[in-house]
Amino acid sequence: MRARVLVVDDEPQLVRALGINLRARDYEVHVAGTGAQALELAARHRPDVVLLDLGLPDMDGVDVVHGLRGWTQVPILVLSARQDSGDKVRALDAGADDYVTKPFGMDELLARLRAAVRRGALTGTDEPVVDTAAFRVDLAASRVTRDGADVHLTPTEWHLLEVLARHAGRLVTQRQLLQEVWGPAYETETNYLRLYVAQLRRKLEPDPARPRHLLTETGLGYRLQP
Repeated sequence: MRARVLVVDDEPQLVRALGINLRARDYEVHVAGTGAQALELAARHRPDVVLLDLGLPDMDGVDVVHGLRGWTQVPILVLSARQDSGDKVRALDAGADDYVTKPFGMDELLARLRAAVRRGALTGTDEPVVDTAAFRVDLAASRVTRDGADVHLTPTEWHLLEVLARHAGRLVTQRQLLQEVWGPAYETETNYLRLYVAQLRRKLEPDPARPRHLLTETGLGYRLQP
């Protein structure tokens, strides 16, 4: 199968040049001109690699990286005219895999793209939606629904559910949850987990006293069981 590339950039000339070069090398190309469109297309088409400009008209490209990393490990190559090393560090810290400064040579970009596609093939596939018998978690849209209706979650509740959903069916340790949701300084605050998991159960489980999906692994951590 042809590798799928999502090009996220609002410069028509660059998008056209990338499209010509990528299609000539048998890549399947999808194009987004905004961050919101990029997140929607990524969920729909599951690209093998994303080429992402940081200067988008509706949001900063770093926010797009954060949005993608909420549910997928697809390789992300940032393309940007920004020269400040701080921008590079922010993008890489957010989860980008590589950073190419504009203007760039097409041969170098294509070599980095091939390497990214190879890396991505080793990580397997990601699912942006986790379905249970009681509720649906849409990681790409940052949305939870129950019986077809949106469920309002606080930012902390969503972040906790997001981490569990990214590892659906697998145990996530207390320490990992505390680090990812609250930060390294909260590694021992297990009472936070008990409180917020209880809140999620009240909002999502048909019978919060006998949860079927948000499960406790006593002394170890928690599991989202689809």
